[in-house]
Amino acid sequence: MSVPRDTERLLTPAEVANLFRVHPKTVSRWVSSGKLSAVRTLGGHRRYRASEVYALLDESGITVPIDPIVP
Repeated sequence: MSVPRDTERLLTPAEVANLFRVHPKTVSRWVSSGKLSAVRTLGGHRRYRASEVYALLDESGITVPIDPIVP
Protein backbone atom coordinates (compact mmCIF):
# COMPACT_ATOMS: atom_id res chain seq x y z
CA MET A 1 0.00 0.00 0.00
CA SER A 2 1.45 3.37 -0.98
CA VAL A 3 1.28 6.49 1.15
CA PRO A 4 -1.11 9.10 -0.26
CA ARG A 5 0.72 12.21 -1.44
CA ASP A 6 -1.05 14.48 1.04
CA THR A 7 0.26 12.48 4.02
CA GLU A 8 3.76 11.85 2.73
CA ARG A 9 6.63 13.03 4.91
CA LEU A 10 7.93 16.44 3.94
CA LEU A 11 11.51 17.55 4.55
CA THR A 12 12.80 21.04 5.27
CA PRO A 13 15.50 22.65 3.10
CA ALA A 14 17.99 22.13 5.93
CA GLU A 15 17.18 18.42 6.17
CA VAL A 16 17.61 17.95 2.41
CA ALA A 17 20.84 19.96 2.42
CA ASN A 18 22.15 17.84 5.28
CA LEU A 19 21.45 14.62 3.37
CA PHE A 20 23.32 15.86 0.29
CA ARG A 21 25.95 17.76 2.29
CA VAL A 22 25.25 21.00 0.44
CA HIS A 23 24.08 24.47 1.45
CA PRO A 24 20.29 24.95 1.72
CA LYS A 25 20.50 27.60 -1.03
CA THR A 26 21.75 24.86 -3.37
CA VAL A 27 18.55 22.92 -2.69
CA SER A 28 16.55 26.01 -3.72
CA ARG A 29 18.57 26.21 -6.94
CA TRP A 30 17.70 22.59 -7.70
CA VAL A 31 14.02 23.57 -7.63
CA SER A 32 14.69 26.44 -10.05
CA SER A 33 16.53 24.11 -12.41
CA GLY A 34 13.86 21.38 -12.21
CA LYS A 35 16.08 18.81 -10.51
CA LEU A 36 13.73 18.70 -7.50
CA SER A 37 10.20 19.89 -6.84
CA ALA A 38 8.91 21.67 -3.76
CA VAL A 39 5.57 22.23 -2.13
CA ARG A 40 4.74 25.39 -0.21
CA THR A 41 3.39 25.42 3.31
CA LEU A 42 0.59 27.79 4.28
CA GLY A 43 3.31 30.11 5.58
CA GLY A 44 5.09 30.07 2.20
CA HIS A 45 8.02 27.88 3.22
CA ARG A 46 9.37 25.23 0.88
CA ARG A 47 9.15 21.57 1.76
CA TYR A 48 10.34 18.56 -0.21
CA ARG A 49 8.70 15.16 -0.59
CA ALA A 50 10.83 12.54 1.14
CA SER A 51 10.23 9.97 -1.60
CA GLU A 52 11.51 12.36 -4.27
CA VAL A 53 14.54 13.35 -2.19
CA TYR A 54 15.48 9.72 -1.51
CA ALA A 55 15.05 8.87 -5.20
CA LEU A 56 17.43 11.70 -6.09
CA LEU A 57 19.88 10.44 -3.48
CA ASP A 58 19.64 6.98 -5.03
CA GLU A 59 20.31 8.39 -8.52
CA SER A 60 23.28 10.31 -7.16
CA GLY A 61 24.78 7.21 -5.58
CA ILE A 62 24.85 8.77 -2.13
CA THR A 63 24.23 6.31 0.68
CA VAL A 64 22.50 7.30 3.90
CA PRO A 65 21.23 5.41 6.93
CA ILE A 66 17.70 3.97 6.71
CA ASP A 67 16.10 6.82 8.71
CA PRO A 68 18.75 9.54 9.11
CA ILE A 69 16.33 12.30 10.11
CA VAL A 70 15.06 12.07 13.65
CA PRO A 71 12.77 14.87 14.86
